[in-house]
Order: sequence, then structure tokens, then C-alpha cells
Amino acid sequence: MSGTPARTADAVTAAEVVCLGESMVTFLPSQPGRLADVPSFGRGIGGAESNVACALAAAGHRAAWVSRVGADGFGDHLVEAITGYGVDTSAVRRDPARPTGIYFRTATDRAADVHEVAYYRAGSAASAMSPGNVPYEALLAGRVLHLSGITAALSADCLALLRDLTAPRPGRPLVSFDVNHRPGLWRDGARPSVLLDLARGADLVFVGEDEAEEAWGVRGAEAIRAALPEPEVLVVKRGPEGATVFSRAASSHAAGTDSRTEAGTGTRADSRTEAGSGTRADAVTAVPALRVDVVAPVGAGDAFAAGFLSATLRGLPMRDRVRHGHLMAAAVLTVPGDLTDPPARAHADALAALDEGAWGRLRLGPGWTGEDQEVRTT
Repeated sequence: MSGTPARTADAVTAAEVVCLGESMVTFLPSQPGRLADVPSFGRGIGGAESNVACALAAAGHRAAWVSRVGADGFGDHLVEAITGYGVDTSAVRRDPARPTGIYFRTATDRAADVHEVAYYRAGSAASAMSPGNVPYEALLAGRVLHLSGITAALSADCLALLRDLTAPRPGRPLVSFDVNHRPGLWRDGARPSVLLDLARGADLVFVGEDEAEEAWGVRGAEAIRAALPEPEVLVVKRGPEGATVFSRAASSHAAGTDSRTEAGTGTRADSRTEAGSGTRADAVTAVPALRVDVVAPVGAGDAFAAGFLSATLRGLPMRDRVRHGHLMAAAVLTVPGDLTDPPARAHADALAALDEGAWGRLRLGPGWTGEDQEVRTT
């Protein structure tokens, strides 16, 4: 394949979610161990934003991915593979002067001391993205524009692009921003504190408690909300404890930010108001995580974001948005790779509707997404 994929711009215009970011060809180890000891690797694709787009497309949404790749075989593979998930790639541009990024990783958890990742992305086609060479008409065409802090770390031009996309502009779509702090990417004097500025410009923010502390020195969900009062919805991921969502009670954004306080769902209205913000108030929703028999601990954060965005597009209550995030993450955690088919919508809806006790007793393992599979409770 050479040039832009032969698809019409109308497909991007019709997208519900547009995701911008670098995707790379991923080389996955054939066995656990140090990179130096792994004898062979399988080829896959990896990229936070393209993962979200693929998961949303698999869940039945119209999703588009915007990026730059090299005019090389790896670029062909990325575009073909992501298109194969049902994602619109018509706005992906090919760069004849720069290569497609690749990386190798070990099989262990990213948070483990023995985890290794070897990136070969410096000078990649995607790292050259800037306000002057990406198609804004495609980026702003959907109901949601999903971005990630990874892009901001790739280059000064990429950071300028994200600053521009998170700046206020008339008629912009809901801007979703996953902080996605990757310490190894922040070099050459750049500081991850800029991620806080970018998050302040977004409407919906995903951030882990651990990465907020590492990047900004902020500890705990309440403190993170105090540092990020601007977003309409702030999702604080708390690992095995679950997730806490702060949502602006007066929200009316077109993508469906829910301000309802629901009896019996763990949502409580918070009567605080922010200085200078008039009637601003938060509803706080805490949803426990699921118990999952983990096969591979990669890709869960992207899947969580996709599940939450899917439920947001459908206008579901906040508790169910978080539960769909947990369920989508569980689907990925119970397979070896970063991507998998999500549970059928009716299956996921039934699980998300469980009462608190039944939700707490769920235990999900490999194969649970099949509608004919029995979901275990303990």
C-alpha cells in the first residue's frame, strides 16, 4: 500500500470519536524473560490512541484514527491492521522522509522492575506531527476528540499540537485526554508538568493516582481534583481500588456528560463550589474494580478509556460508564495482547446493571466475554 488509504473524507466526518496519536509496530516476546534472552518476537500493533479507536470500533462505534506513518512496510502494516478493526484511517498521512516507529517489550507488567521496553521512535513520522501538518477538519469532525499525554512527549512540535487542540475554540468537540505519563519519554529538559496544563484544557480527563503523584507530586483523588478543577469530568484510576469520578453537576456537554445523582449507585452530590466558579459543584462517583484473572497486564488503561467513552456516547449514568470501563479493561487483561473483541453490548449492559453485591462478587477470567460463557461469582 502507498499513499493515503482509499477511503473518503466523509467517513471521518461521520466519526463519533477521533483519536490522534502515534501507533507503532510492536514486537511481542515469544516467552518471558529479558529482551537479551528472548529468542523470537511476534508482530503486533501498539499505540494508546489507536488502541482506543480499535476498541470503540469493535464495540460498534464509528471511530477514526489520525496520525502520520512512514512510507514503508511498517506503515503499511499499521494502516492495514487498524483499518481491519473497522477504524477510519483516511486522514492518516504518509511521510516519505521519516520512518514508522517500532518497539520491543518484555512480557512482564509495565510497573514491574524487570519490565523492559526498547523504543525505536526517535525521528519517527508521528513525532513530526505539528499544527501545520495534521488535518484539523478531520480532528474536529467527531463528537469526541481523544488525545494522550504520550503525544506531548514525542517532540516540541507534538506538544505545540496538543496545546493548540486543548485550547478553547468555538464549536470544538468534547476533548478527552488520557494523561498516560511515560517517564522514559520525557527527555531533553522537557518536564511532564506540562501534562497538567494540557489536562486543564480538556473536558474529560483520565489519570491514575500513581502517575499524578509521579508527574505532579499530587497524591490522592481529592488532591488531584483540586489540581484539576477545570475538566467537566475527571476520572481518577486507583488501580485495584477501582475508579473515582468527579463530574460537574451542571454539565451539559453534547457528548453526554451525566450530572444525575443516583440512589444506591455510590454517587453522591458534593456541595463544594470552587472559588470564582459561581454554581460549580461536583458529583462524586466511586466504583470498585473487578476481580480479574490476568493473562497479560497491558492495554488495560486504553481499554478502560474506550469503555468509558462508549458508555458516555450512549448517555449512560456515570456509575455505568465506569463499570463499562472496568469491563472493557477486563476483556483486555484476560488475553495476551493489547486488543481483543469486547463483550457484546447486551452482555456488558447486563453486567453493568448488577447490584452492588453481585458486582462485587464477579470474577472474570479468560473467555468471559463470550455470551455463552458463565461468569463466575465468589
